[in-house]
Amino acid sequence: MKIAALFPGQGSHAVGMGTDLTATFPQAEAVYAEAEATLPGLRALIEAGPLEDLTLTANQQPALVTASVAAYRAWQVQTGLTPTFAAGHSLGEYSALVAAGAVTLADALRLTRRRGELMQQAVPVGVGAMSAVMGDPDVVREVCAATPGVVQPANFNAPTQTVISGERAAVDAAAAELKARGLKAIPLKVSAPFHCALMQPAQEALAPDLQATAFAPFAFPVYPNVTAEANSDPTALPQLLARQITGSVRWVETIQALAAAGAEVFVEFGPGTVLTGLVKRILPDAQTVNVGTAEQVRQFQL
Repeated sequence: MKIAALFPGQGSHAVGMGTDLTATFPQAEAVYAEAEATLPGLRALIEAGPLEDLTLTANQQPALVTASVAAYRAWQVQTGLTPTFAAGHSLGEYSALVAAGAVTLADALRLTRRRGELMQQAVPVGVGAMSAVMGDPDVVREVCAATPGVVQPANFNAPTQTVISGERAAVDAAAAELKARGLKAIPLKVSAPFHCALMQPAQEALAPDLQATAFAPFAFPVYPNVTAEANSDPTALPQLLARQITGSVRWVETIQALAAAGAEVFVEFGPGTVLTGLVKRILPDAQTVNVGTAEQVRQFQL
């Protein structure tokens, strides 16, 4: 079967994530050990918290890469299977690239720590905002384009769920107009307005780190957030990953493209079930599996 490997982004974290994997699978233990060697203190934060510190963007991003890659490597050894292609939601794109062998775990951890720091620093707390909008994405695009200030679609998560991001006043104004048109808008508790033009300073600051990274050939294609098309070119990664910081996460198109390419089962690696939930909203008949615990690894079957 053609397997599409999916990797979650921010918001799926939990204190203790992956600890049952490290106790059961040497491959998962090796991932956590490498994470600790690369970013000292990260492992204790993942395993024991506190949640407030783990939730900080600069910690949460490498922590989720660690937990997701640990689940993936345990699954790979347990089943002997390899995905046909992969994708990650925002931050999860780095986990997908580690799984595909295009970037080392250590480099992904360093990049996501730096990415998290830069994204948090890009906009002063309180200046930006994000809201989840339920309704027609074309209406969301239209309203954002017509609203003064910075506000744009950040995540096309499901056919009727789009997240908007930007300056607080502009996001509030767009949300008010969307509600007036019959759509539903819910403010999100976020530390910064991700995937919008306000993240330009973070994009520019991370670019040199991406250019200096030694990316390698892909074991299988990864679908970038900003194109929603298969990529197997390591030389394209610095630009794609830089653009991702300010660009929209085109998740609906990504899942549709994976299905069109022949994906028969979507497997979410890591904590939470956010992505399998979104897949079901995009493709109601799709087969989905979650692999985030030792039990799920052991019981995996197609």
